[in-house]
Amino acid sequence: MSPEIVTIVALVVIFAIATVLPINMGALAFVAAFVVGTLSVGLTTDDIIAGFPAGLVLTLIGVTYLFAIAQNNGTVDLLVRGAVKLVGGHVAAIPWIMFFVTAVLTAIGALSPAAVAIIAPIALTFAARHDISPLLMGMMVIHGAQGGGFSPISVYGVTVNGIVENEGLPGSPLAVFLGALFFNIAIAIVLFFVLGGRKLLGRKVAAEPVPHAEHAHGTVVRGHGAAPGPGVGGDDDEHVHPDRPAPVRFEQVLTLVGLVVVAVLALAFDLDIGFVAITVAVVLALFSAAQHKGAVSQISWSTVLLIAGVLTFVSVLEEAGTIDYVGDAVIGLGVPLLIALLLAYIGGVVSAFASSTAIIGVAILLAVPFLEEGSISAVGVVVALSVASTIVDVSPFSTNGALVLANAQDVDRDRFYKQILAYAAIVVAVGPLLSWLVFVVPGWL
Repeated sequence: MSPEIVTIVALVVIFAIATVLPINMGALAFVAAFVVGTLSVGLTTDDIIAGFPAGLVLTLIGVTYLFAIAQNNGTVDLLVRGAVKLVGGHVAAIPWIMFFVTAVLTAIGALSPAAVAIIAPIALTFAARHDISPLLMGMMVIHGAQGGGFSPISVYGVTVNGIVENEGLPGSPLAVFLGALFFNIAIAIVLFFVLGGRKLLGRKVAAEPVPHAEHAHGTVVRGHGAAPGPGVGGDDDEHVHPDRPAPVRFEQVLTLVGLVVVAVLALAFDLDIGFVAITVAVVLALFSAAQHKGAVSQISWSTVLLIAGVLTFVSVLEEAGTIDYVGDAVIGLGVPLLIALLLAYIGGVVSAFASSTAIIGVAILLAVPFLEEGSISAVGVVVALSVASTIVDVSPFSTNGALVLANAQDVDRDRFYKQILAYAAIVVAVGPLLSWLVFVVPGWL
C-alpha cells in the first residue's frame, strides 16, 4: 500500500477512534504521525517534530494565559459592559458588532488569527454572561475575520491577487473581496437565526456591575475598623448601588493597556501574537503574582494537545505527498466545471487542518492549466476557491477554531468541541459546493 493511501487510512482511523472513545484526538494523531511517518513515509523523528506547529501552540498558550488574567481581575467584564452600552443594551446586536469589528481588523491588514485572538475572548465572555449560544458568538467572530480577509490590502487578498497576476490570469481584487464578504455575511445570517438569534431580538440588558474579588455579589468587603469614604456612611457604605458600575481598578487599567499593546504590536507591527501575548501576560502577573498564580492552569491544555497532534500528523500527510496525489487525480478528470468543484473541496478539506493561506495558493495553482484555456471564468473559480479554503477555518483544528474553543467561558468544553466539530463538518461538506454554485456555475464573474 502506498504511503499516500496509508496516511489517508490513518486519518480516518484517528477520527473513528476519537469519536467512539474518550481519547484526545491530538494524542492519537501524535502516535499516528510517529508510526506512519517512520514506518510508511520514511521520515525520521526529527522530520516529524519539524512539523510540530510551534507558532500556533505558542499563540494558544499566550492568548489564553493573557485572557485568563484579564478574566480573573475583571477586565473582560469591563469590556463586556462596554459592548452592552455601545448598542444600548440590545443583546441581538452584539454578535453583529463582533462580526464587523473582526471583519474591519482583517480588512485593514490584520492576520485572521490575530483578529480572532483579540475579539473571541471578549465575545465569548459576553455570550456566557448573557445566555447567548457560544457557538453562535464564536462562529460570528470567525466568519467576520474571513469576510474581511480578502480586501486588496489583507494577507489573503495580497496572496490571491499576487498569484493571479503572476500566472497571467484575468483578475478582479474587488470581486474576490466582496464575494468573500457577502458569502460570509449570508452564512452569519443563517447562523444567527438557527442558533437562537431570534430569541435575542427585543432583549435588553443593563451594563450591570459584575462582582470581583472585593465586590462579591455587590458587597464591599472591608477590613475591621475601615473608615467610610467621604460622602458615604451607614448601610449604603456596605453595598454597591445596583445601577452604579463597579469602580475601575489600577490593575484593570493596566490590563486594558496591555490588550491595546497586544493589538497594536500584532496588527500594526506584525509581531508574533503568541510572543506578544505571553510577554504582556507575564508583565501583568508580576504586578499581582499571588492573585494570578492559578492562571496557567486555566490554559486549555487539552485543546493545545488536540491541535498540536492533529497538525503534526497533517505535516506527515504533506511529506507523504498525499495532497499532491489527490490533486493530480482530480486534474486528470479533464472536465473544467467538475475540476473546479473538486479543487474547492480539496481546498476546504485540507484547509480545515492546515494553513489556509498556503492551501489557497496550492488550489489556485492547480487550477491554472485549465483556467488558461478560457472555457470557464477564471475570476469565478478564484473567488470560489478562496471562499472554500477559508470558511472552513471554523474547524477546531484550524487556528481560528482552536482559539474559539480555547477561550469559551463557562461551557462543557468537550460538548463545545463536538458542536464546533459538527458545524465544521457541515461547512466542509456544503461550503465548497455553495461557493461553486454561486461563483462558478452561473459564469457571472
